[in-house]
Amino acid sequence: MKIILLGAPGAGKGTQAKLICEKYNITHLSTGDIFRMNISTCTPLGVEAKKYIDKGQLVPDELTIQVVKDRLMKEDCKNGFLLDGFPRTVFQAEELGKFLQSINNTLDVVLLIDVPNEFIVERNTGRRICSSCGSSYHIKFNPPEELDICNLCGKKLIQRNDDYEETIKERLNVYTNQTHPLIDYYETNHSLAVVDGRDDILTVSKNIFLILEK
Repeated sequence: MKIILLGAPGAGKGTQAKLICEKYNITHLSTGDIFRMNISTCTPLGVEAKKYIDKGQLVPDELTIQVVKDRLMKEDCKNGFLLDGFPRTVFQAEELGKFLQSINNTLDVVLLIDVPNEFIVERNTGRRICSSCGSSYHIKFNPPEELDICNLCGKKLIQRNDDYEETIKERLNVYTNQTHPLIDYYETNHSLAVVDGRDDILTVSKNIFLILEK
């Protein structure tokens, strides 16, 4: 099974990707993990990518595509894969399609976990993390017994920098600008399947499995 998983930051892609890959015994591929693997093993692609990453720059499309192509040729992808975080642009999607066609392969489904921006902002800005033991809470959906105090160890709860509203909105703006053309592309060129990501984790995964079983 060959799957692309799309969704905004905070939509729950990471959680659902893990559940899908465990159920269908396929390889979870994220571009971040692929780059880290290449950099840690000092492959030629990793050395080249590191030059951009060390400068805080985006890795060019051509290099990103080549890194993904190289990873898809590994033995553990022969049984199937789930791409998470790639493609991000229509150009990347087109190049991925050409590559899969060149090796007589095709995508089975493109899954979009759809969550409204305002829901993601509420979900993420409400998160609180224990500064000591790392336990996670939410001021609305899973509040601590005592305000800003961890139930387990009694230490102070904090809000992570990337959970501030301004940061989340900026990430969502970038995602929207990049990804809406990509969603339109897959609606036209492939069967895009949309899942409501506002439900609880088990309901979302159940709805995804219903799509995949078809």
